[in-house]
Formats: sequence, C-alpha cells, structure tokens
Amino acid sequence: MSTHTDGRGLGPNVTGTGGVRALKKARTRTAIRTAAMELFARQGYSSTTVEQIAQAAGVSHTTFFRYFQSKEQVIIGDDLQEQREASLRLIPPGLNHFDLVRHMIADLFAIGVADEWASNYDRMAVINGDPELRFAHQLETERVITEATQFIADYAGVPIDDLRLRVFVAAVSGVMFHIATSGERIETDDALPRLLAALDLLERGLPLN
Repeated sequence: MSTHTDGRGLGPNVTGTGGVRALKKARTRTAIRTAAMELFARQGYSSTTVEQIAQAAGVSHTTFFRYFQSKEQVIIGDDLQEQREASLRLIPPGLNHFDLVRHMIADLFAIGVADEWASNYDRMAVINGDPELRFAHQLETERVITEATQFIADYAGVPIDDLRLRVFVAAVSGVMFHIATSGERIETDDALPRLLAALDLLERGLPLN
C-alpha cells in the first residue's frame, strides 16, 4: 500500500490541512497585533477600538474575537503558555529551591527572548504607558507567580500555604519584578546575568559588602 507524502520525503502529509490551518491562524494573529500596534502608536491605546483594529488588519469584527477575547488581550497575551509548561516539565529532579528558580528563570527568559512578540520593547512601552494595561499586566504577572508558586510547592513537596515558600517566592518575585520594571532599558545580553546575580544575592543573605 502506498503512503502519501508531501513530495519532500517527510512522510505522511506533514503539510496537510492541519498545518496550513495553523499557519493561517498564526498569520492572522500577527496581522491583528501588527495593526493594533500601529494604531496604538498613532492614536493611543484608549482611543483605539476593536473595529479599527479589525479593519486595519483586514478581518471582520467576528474574526477578531475568534482570536482575542478583548482589545486588551491583543497586547497582554503572548501565546507562550504551552512552551513555558513544557520547559517546566523538563527541569531535572533534586534541585534545591534556589537552583530550581535559577533553572526556571533561565528557561523562561530564553523562551521570551526567542519570541519576537514577547520581547518587543514597543509592546512593553504601550503597556507601561497606559494605566488600564499596567493593571492588566500586573494581574497577568500575579497569575504567573501563582502558577510558579504551585510548581515550586509540588517540586519541593511542601504545602502551597507554607510560610517559608510564600516568603521565598515573594522575595524572588519582588526582586525580579523590580529589575524588570525599573525603567532602565537593559540590553538582552545583560538582562539574564543581572537577574541571576540578584538571585545569588538573595541566596547569600543580601550582603552589602
């Protein structure tokens, strides 16, 4: 019995309907985000409507809402949840809590930097420049911290409400958030070493000399 291939020796139809559909969806999401960013830059976030974004992206109002729940989610979301979850599953067992967080930070940082949308400075400038978006981004950050706390609790075998865990996560996330939102534009090559250096200081008990 013959097997249908895509003509490049890649086996059974790896570029079939599913792959074409996924590519089309990715292009549509990118078109919507590109249109939104252009409008936000030209007339501001609050003055931009969903209808304007859809029109500029060449899609219908209904299509817009198939891809994004709201105008806010166009810029807040980054589509990296599955990659982040996959990276956490690959973390080796037996690390202490500081080495675990080092691993998490390095892996998640690499995922973010590799993604053009997540690492877009203009996107973050729009978020930081609008009170509504800053609040939404804060809520999203708190959600990510809650998920990370649960992961650390499960990994370390401690209850989610353990005071030591809560203090540890609060200290780490506080330092990471301070560096990330300091307003200083840190070059990509310097950002991860700075985050890890801050974690080293925490592990050493915050020495001043």
